[in-house]
Amino acid sequence: MKQLPADTVRLLSSSQVVTSVVSVVKELMENSLDAGASSVDVKLENFGLDRTEVRDNGCGIKAADAPVMAVRHFTSKISSHEDLERLETYGFRGEALGSICAVAEVTVTTKTEEDDVSTQYTLDSSGGIVSQRPSHLGAGTSVSVAKLFGKLPVRRQFFSSVRKRKEEVRKVQDLLMAFAVIKPELRLTLAHNKVVVWQKAKVADHRSALVATLGASTVANLLPVHQEQQEMVLDGFLPKPGADLSLTSSSTSDKTFIFINKRPVQQKDILKLLRRHHSSQYPDDAARHRFPVLLLNITVCPSSLDVNVTPDKTQVLLHNKEAVLAAVEALLVSLYGFRPEKQPDPEKQPDPETLPPAAGCVETGQKTESRKVSDDDAGQSAALQRQASSCSSSSSMADDWIVNQSGFSLCDDEATRSRPQSAEPGPEEPRQPQVSAEAWSRGTALTDPASGEPLRPVSIHRPDPEVKRSGNAITEKRAAVTPYNMISSRALKAPPSAASLFEKEIRSEVLMERPAASLQEVSAAVQNRWENLGDEGRKRFEEKARKSQDLHDQRTRLAAAKLQAQKRKAPLSNQQLLDELFSAQPQKKKKAPPPKPWQPLPCSMAVLRQRLRRLSAQSGATGPRGLHPVGRLASQNAWLILCGGRRLMLLNPFRAEEALLFQRLQQDHILPAARLQNPLLLTDRNLGAAEFETLCSMEKGAAEPDGSVFFSDPRLVANGFRIKLSPAERHLEATAVADCVPFLGLEDLKEVLTAVLRRKAATVPQSRPLKVTNYLKAEAVRLARQLPSDLCGEEVEELLQRTERRLGGTDRTCIHGRLFLQHLADVPSTQQEAGAGLTAPSNTHSAE
Repeated sequence: MKQLPADTVRLLSSSQVVTSVVSVVKELMENSLDAGASSVDVKLENFGLDRTEVRDNGCGIKAADAPVMAVRHFTSKISSHEDLERLETYGFRGEALGSICAVAEVTVTTKTEEDDVSTQYTLDSSGGIVSQRPSHLGAGTSVSVAKLFGKLPVRRQFFSSVRKRKEEVRKVQDLLMAFAVIKPELRLTLAHNKVVVWQKAKVADHRSALVATLGASTVANLLPVHQEQQEMVLDGFLPKPGADLSLTSSSTSDKTFIFINKRPVQQKDILKLLRRHHSSQYPDDAARHRFPVLLLNITVCPSSLDVNVTPDKTQVLLHNKEAVLAAVEALLVSLYGFRPEKQPDPEKQPDPETLPPAAGCVETGQKTESRKVSDDDAGQSAALQRQASSCSSSSSMADDWIVNQSGFSLCDDEATRSRPQSAEPGPEEPRQPQVSAEAWSRGTALTDPASGEPLRPVSIHRPDPEVKRSGNAITEKRAAVTPYNMISSRALKAPPSAASLFEKEIRSEVLMERPAASLQEVSAAVQNRWENLGDEGRKRFEEKARKSQDLHDQRTRLAAAKLQAQKRKAPLSNQQLLDELFSAQPQKKKKAPPPKPWQPLPCSMAVLRQRLRRLSAQSGATGPRGLHPVGRLASQNAWLILCGGRRLMLLNPFRAEEALLFQRLQQDHILPAARLQNPLLLTDRNLGAAEFETLCSMEKGAAEPDGSVFFSDPRLVANGFRIKLSPAERHLEATAVADCVPFLGLEDLKEVLTAVLRRKAATVPQSRPLKVTNYLKAEAVRLARQLPSDLCGEEVEELLQRTERRLGGTDRTCIHGRLFLQHLADVPSTQQEAGAGLTAPSNTHSAE
C-alpha cells in the first residue's frame, strides 16, 4: 500500500462536499449569514459553471485571519467538539472554502470596519494566498468561484445538458427562498448572466416574507400557528382547514419549508405527517400526490440535535425524535381535527351495507339488526378500535387495520352458515325487481320501457371482412432503412438509427467472412458486434444518425411551412354568398380618442399688464427680459413663467432637470471600468484598418514600470475603456471595460472610433456610443425622480438661470423629445386687449 498525495486526498474529499452549483452557493450563503450579513447578492454566469459570486455586507475577514481563511479545518465558529452542543451558527467544520478551492479558482475580496480599503485575495487549490491587492468594494465579503469542476471533467460533463443547468439555477432559487422566509430581515438577489432572476427586499416579519416569496393569494390561505412544549417550540404558517387545494399545495416539495433551529432540513417523517393530515381534508385522491405549502420552524435545544450527519448538513438527527413527531401531530390535530387515514377505493372494497348475508348481519325491519356477540367478542372489537385510533403515523402495521365503525360485528363461519339466507321485507318497503345472473350476463336485464329492447350502452363496431383496406404502412424492423414518411405529397426517407447505420456498414464484412451463413446467423453476428462495440465507435455512428435526424427535421419543417402557406379558397358557388354575409355585418364604430387633459388658469391679463408696467417704470427699462417665475400650479407641480416680458409659458421642472442632468452626464461622467479576467486583443481585423490607425494615434499616458502604456484619451476613458499598449509584444488589448452598461464590448469601442474618424468627434459627448447614451439617459431620469416635487421660487429661479446658461434659448426639450416650456398666452400690449381678456388659442390651454 502507498499513501495518497496530499493534493489527491484534498481533491477526493472536496468533491464529496462540493457536488454542484447549489452546494457552492449554500456553503457561501451560510458563511455570509454567520458573518451577520443583512444583504446577500448571488450572481451566476453560465448557470454558475463559469463564475459564481456571493457578495454580502457582513463583518468581513480580519487581515490576521486571511492566511488561513481557506485552509481546511480552520474556523472561528467552534473551538472543540463540545461546542457543538451550543451551536448557533450554520457552519462549523471549516471545510467549505477549502473544498471549493480544490475544485475551482477562488478569489476573496473582504473589508472590515477597521480597514480603510478592501483587499482582494487570490487563492490556490490548497487554500493558500497566491496574491493580494487593494480593491474598491465596500464593507463585507465577496467570494468569486470561477471554472467550477475544471479539474473534474466527468463532473462538469454531467452538467452539459441545458436541462441539468436550468435545474441547478432552480435549486439555487429554492435555496434562497428558504433563507428568505426564515430570515425576514435579509435582502436577497439572484442574477444570472447579469439579469436579475429573483429578488426579495427586507421585510418586518415572516408573513411579509412569505408574501414576498409565495404571493399574497397563497399567504391569504395560510394560518399562523404557535405551540410551546417542554424544551421545544413550534411556530410557522400552515394551510387553513378546507382552503383551496390549488393555492395551498404544490406538485413538488420546494414550497414546503421545514426548519429545525432556523436551519433548512429534509425530514421525511415530519413531511409524511404534514402531507397525511393536509390531504385527509379533501375527499378526492388528488391531494395524496401533492405537497402542502407551509412554513414550520421547530426550535429545540442544540444539545439534542446532531447536524454533523451529511456534508450538506440537510439531514439531522434528533435525540427526542418521537417527542418532536408527537408535538407536530398534536399541532396538526388541533388545527385539522383527528381524521383516520383514508380507506381504499370503494370500488375495490364492497360497502358493508351491501354485503351478502355471509358478511355477518341479518336484514330485519327498516335497516339491519346485528347479531348478538359475546362479551369477549365485544371486548376484542373495542380493543381493535382503541389500537387503530391510538396508532402513530410512523406505524405501518397499524395503518393496514381498517376498523368498521358502522355497528357490524365480526362473525365466524359457523354462525354464518347457521343463519337464514334472507329476511322477508316489511310491508312499507317497495319490492325491488329481481335481476337474475343469467339475464345480467346476457345483457337483457335492463330494457327500454318504450320499445322493450334491451339497453346497449356500448356498441362494438366490427370491420367488414369483404371490404379491403388500402394501406401503405410498412412495418419497421430493426436496422431497416426502408420506411418512408409522406409529407406534402412527397416521400421523405425516415432517418436511420445508429444501429441501422452500423448494420449497413458491417453486414458486407460479415458476409465476406462467413459466406455460407444464413440470414439469421448474419443478423445475430451483427447484433453481437453492435453490443460489443466500444464507446468511440458508438459515438461515431450516433453522430451520423444525429446529422441524418437534423436533415430530416429541416426538410419536415420546410414541407410543413409550405403546407401552411397554401390558402384554402372557397368554392366559386359560395363566394357570392360569403361576400353578401360579410358586407351585411355592421361596421364597428371607431372609438373617439380621449380628450387631452386640460385645466383653466385663473389669470387676469389686465392686472398682469399693470404690474409689468409698474416693474418697467421702476427699473427704467422697457420690461423684464429672460425667464421669470410668476406662480405655481399646485395640482400639476408646474410653474407659470414669463418669457421676455411678453409670453406666458408653462414650465415642467422635472423635464428641465432631466435635460440638464443628461447634458452634464454627457460632458463630465466617466464610466468606471472593471478589470477583465481575459483581456480583449485589439487588431485591425476586429476593428478595421482605419479605426485601428485612429486608435493608435490617440493620446497616451506615461509609461508604466514594465514599459506598457495606457491610453489616456478622454473619449476612451469616459466611455469605460481602458486600453493597454505593450511595446514588447507590440499589440493592443482592452484590459478593463465598464460593467455598469450591459453588454458593452468591442462593437461599442468600434463605434467610438468611427465617430472620431468619420464625424470628427473631438469632445466626449460627440463620441458617446448608443449604449452609453441610453444608459446616461436612464441615469438622468432616475436622478431627476429623486428630486423634491415641491420647489420654491428661489429654486425655480436658479433652475431657469441654469437652463438659459447651459441649454440656451433654442433647445427646450427633455431627453424624451418633449417640451419643458410650453406656450400658454401672450401678454396684451394695449389696454383694450387687456380689457378683452386676450388669451392663447384653445389648444394651448392643455397642461400635460
